[in-house]
Amino acid sequence: MRVITFEQPGRVRVSLESPADLAPGSVRVRTIYSGVSAGTELTAYRGTNPYLNRHWDIERRLFVDGQTHAYPLTGWGYQEVGEVVEAAPDVADPPVGSIVWGIWGHRAEAVVPAEKLVGHVMPPGADPLTGVFARVGAIALNAVHSSDVHLGDQIAIFGQGVIGLLATRLAVLSGARVVAADAIPDRLELARRFGAAEVFDVRSGSVAEFMRKRVEGADTVIELSGTHQGLHEAIRTVRKGGRVVAAGFYQGDGVGLRLGEEFHHNQVQLVSSQIGGVASWLAHRWDVERLQRTFMALVHEGQIEVGDLISHVVPVERAAEAFDLIDKHQSEVLQLVFTFEE
Repeated sequence: MRVITFEQPGRVRVSLESPADLAPGSVRVRTIYSGVSAGTELTAYRGTNPYLNRHWDIERRLFVDGQTHAYPLTGWGYQEVGEVVEAAPDVADPPVGSIVWGIWGHRAEAVVPAEKLVGHVMPPGADPLTGVFARVGAIALNAVHSSDVHLGDQIAIFGQGVIGLLATRLAVLSGARVVAADAIPDRLELARRFGAAEVFDVRSGSVAEFMRKRVEGADTVIELSGTHQGLHEAIRTVRKGGRVVAAGFYQGDGVGLRLGEEFHHNQVQLVSSQIGGVASWLAHRWDVERLQRTFMALVHEGQIEVGDLISHVVPVERAAEAFDLIDKHQSEVLQLVFTFEE
């Protein structure tokens, strides 16, 4: 059974692993598609993921000395779609033959607890490719919820990759007026199609100054570039007392982030959004599962067209070539998807 393995930084291999036994309460899923999260997975590919150099103490919720993960890293990935081909005798849902979305990594087959796939069945006639967006859609929706968006809010969204574009669409559906910022013209054009009222090419100047020529500053910025310079400009862009939702995966030291300037003088709110949980003030009503199902319902209703986001569909055998492409030519790749067809 084929599985993608990061053997060491910059080295990817498609290896084989034995099929797992079908345990009570589980189903066997044969993978059709598996999407690549360019942000998170590149940290594993490049060796910059904090889990590789620090130990995450889940009880104390602190990074401490040690390692959480070590190479080789097998089966990373969290955007999978597949067919249920076998179910344990005690499982009725999801039924054999159904197409489901979920998380089981870049592997041709997996045994998954059935309870994790309840409510994840694709409706009849739905394109299985759309299922790879369930998790990244939830990440985008989580960031929009963390922005506490209100009808008529002026929101800037930094970074128009897959998650940024989805956040743009979700913020528009929530009633915001969105300015989308990026350095790639094709992505800015997609942002317009996703409902952005204006777009801004960050190569042309300062988003903060652009926003202040129109309004007093953004009410909120959702920062998804994942760069410290982007986070600093996001802080500059919001009005006094405004909110910055830091939803990117920032690596290394915060070079370029100067908290003694606008952050300090404008009393900016800085909120972290990460898919490990929902915004604290929503935790009594929302959870990650609800985020995922809500997003997929919007896709199936036709309110979000995710097909435009798929730039590459690649056989899994070309995984090493695919990660090299993402690493060296990230601007050319939006959503890359592996196919596991024989």
